Amino acid sequence: MPEISRFFGIIISMNYNDHAPPHFHARYGGDQAIIEIATLQVLGGRLGARVMGLVVEWALQHQDELWEDWRLARAGTPLNRIAPLA
Repeated sequence: MPEISRFFGIIISMNYNDHAPPHFHARYGGDQAIIEIATLQVLGGRLGARVMGLVVEWALQHQDELWEDWRLARAGTPLNRIAPLA
């Protein structure tokens, strides 16, 4: 699963040819969640409230880039790195 960003120990990744709806994966420690790009709702898994808040803040700043990476992943082309949360 290609890593597209990393910040504060949180790893953001996206799979090639993954299932709909468009989403990304976030991991922190032993926790992980699948987060829908359009709504930023958790589709599966769980993250602690503090970590989830950071992930949502990051995703709001980079939603257009997440959509572009989803498009690239569906096309089977290399994904772009996305800047971390500053």
